[in-house]
Amino acid sequence: MEKATDNSIMTEKPSPRFRPMTFGVTRVQLREGSAGVRYLRADQGLQPFPARLTDRLQHWAQVAPERTFMARRDKLADGTTGDWRHVSYAQAWQSARAIAQALINRGLSADRPVVILSENDLEHAQLALGCLVAGVPFVPTSPPYSLVSQDFAKLRHVLATVTPGLVFAADSARYGKAIEAAVGADVEVVLTSGELAGRASTPFAALLATPVTPAVDAAMQATGPDTIAKFLFTSGSTKMPKAVINTQGMWCANQQQMAQSMPVLTEAPPVLVDWLPWNHTFGGNHNFGMVVYHGGTLYIDDGKPTPALMGETLRNLREIAPTVYFNVPTGFEAIAHAMQTDDLLRKSLLSRVRMFFYAGAALAQPVWDSLFESEEREIGERIVMGTGLGMTESGPFAIFITNPHVRAGDLGVPTPGLELKLVDIDGKTEIRYRGPNITRGYWRAPEETAAHFDEEGFFCSGDAARWIDPANPHLGLKFDGRIAEDFKLATGTFVSVGPMRSKIIAAGAPHVQDVVITGLNMHEVGAMVFPNLAACRALSGLGADATVDAVLASQPVRARFQKLLDELASSATGSASRVARMCLLAEPPTIDRSEVTDKGSINQRAVLANRAATVKALHDGTLPGLLTPTPR
Repeated sequence: MEKATDNSIMTEKPSPRFRPMTFGVTRVQLREGSAGVRYLRADQGLQPFPARLTDRLQHWAQVAPERTFMARRDKLADGTTGDWRHVSYAQAWQSARAIAQALINRGLSADRPVVILSENDLEHAQLALGCLVAGVPFVPTSPPYSLVSQDFAKLRHVLATVTPGLVFAADSARYGKAIEAAVGADVEVVLTSGELAGRASTPFAALLATPVTPAVDAAMQATGPDTIAKFLFTSGSTKMPKAVINTQGMWCANQQQMAQSMPVLTEAPPVLVDWLPWNHTFGGNHNFGMVVYHGGTLYIDDGKPTPALMGETLRNLREIAPTVYFNVPTGFEAIAHAMQTDDLLRKSLLSRVRMFFYAGAALAQPVWDSLFESEEREIGERIVMGTGLGMTESGPFAIFITNPHVRAGDLGVPTPGLELKLVDIDGKTEIRYRGPNITRGYWRAPEETAAHFDEEGFFCSGDAARWIDPANPHLGLKFDGRIAEDFKLATGTFVSVGPMRSKIIAAGAPHVQDVVITGLNMHEVGAMVFPNLAACRALSGLGADATVDAVLASQPVRARFQKLLDELASSATGSASRVARMCLLAEPPTIDRSEVTDKGSINQRAVLANRAATVKALHDGTLPGLLTPTPR
């Protein structure tokens, strides 16, 4: 619009138009505690919620029996995918009851739960629902523990922690080696396909064929808010993963909190196209639970944000238009790039989506800009990019944005029913949680449980935050890193790792995949960069046969990272914000050494510990390929 002044006409840039979306919490209540402590909560209470998630499954099986609950493309003999295979709500309810009877017949319980080794698929979903009906916890386990790991140490740890009575895997060909190495001979193995040499196994079809008796209804009625629904393992850092107790009440409370913070979920049954793994809380609690709670439909995406599998995701999004869409930053980066030239992708994906949502890492500003440009070109408005903060121990949903004008790092305000305790610690402010969506602890780990709760019963997250606007608490919080990742230089100056990582990733897009910050007890800050190898290879001009070392040593790639380092140095305000040395890591992070999760999140502490020699050489100046800022 135009605004008149005394001597001139000034043109203000109009605010961007967003596809309409209501935000459920826009005001908060803030109260002061003891010195350095404040308490923050939404200004609305949590509305009633079911005692168990299976109540919602039963409801939708009755009122919308033919609606698709879940679908997945059939796997073809050549490894590609074919047509969609659908499971309706009526079929899901029927199969869940049959499976529940099979589990009851076997006497399974919290002390002898069901461990699921394999990826998201229709059988995995039906088995999980059967466990919920029977009141038997299930344990979705990271597939790389079986498929990528060479020593199966984490898989053995999971099995030793939960002592399963039944282990499920999709097929013997892929999971047979892990089962042989880690699953005891006294544990029943159920397979969707194939057999194990020298060991009996049960076909999944046999569970589905179990005749249902009144014991199923009795078992389900015996479950309630305190019944353990599942154990979800953390990714693990310097210690082995911990089994987070997820109860029925915790899960249902969190779904109701999501519905109140994101009313878009209640306006129509959500449709998801989703690859996020169910062994993680984002895919397995947040998204899987959302579909059951609201009677939605989930199309299982066998793609993933990697060069080899992203094509499958794009194929699915050209065919199925989601109403809300969830991904990690690398996924949105690939989608943003594809939408620049893929007319069908833009048309389908943007036709009815009401909200995008990312989590897991920082989303670089160039990705935001590219998405907005494609959206405005296709539909004349922007799609809200939702985000927030949560963790396995919080269900995961905890904090969500309050308006569409989101910037990188914004978190928002607490969801209804959840109280935040903001505690000042060494110049940072830690977020602590208390509410019905917070875990009661870690399974068979009382000392770990006690260590993570403070004297008032708040869960200590280790995440730091600060106000988006200190003068307006209703705008909420923004991310300020992980307290455990921050460190001091030899000068005693604190280095805030989270914001620095986000800045480097944003400035280095698309050539930076992730960054690990170094400099503990050193005089300068360093950065070990995991490069985006596909983008660097394209920049290098070298062919597909060129080695990674050759790509990273090429003149165009070196020049790109030298320019990045110089730009970072020019904007630094002191030693704690100045990257004084940088190196490119040719070896990707590994799951066996806890450096990365199967969602792609980097574990800073594990990388630093495993690559201590590289850190030392980076800081003593002996590392080949070391980059330093150009003298000015």
